[in-house]
Amino acid sequence: MELLASLLPWIQVILSILLIGAILLQQSSAGIGGAFGGSDGGGFYTRRGFEKFLFQATIVIAILFALSAFVALLI
Repeated sequence: MELLASLLPWIQVILSILLIGAILLQQSSAGIGGAFGGSDGGGFYTRRGFEKFLFQATIVIAILFALSAFVALLI
């Protein structure tokens, strides 16, 4: 238990860096108008190849980060 308590902050830092990188690598289809609330509605398209892998990896990393934060609360 003590080992997990000492490793958990490092795991969270690594997961957070990976999550930030995965989010920043994803393509944004909103453009400059999306920053101000405007949208063209053309954001629905099929992800293929690396983009699909990156999207799924982002979801997995986010779930792992949330689980590690929950475990940190319990310790």
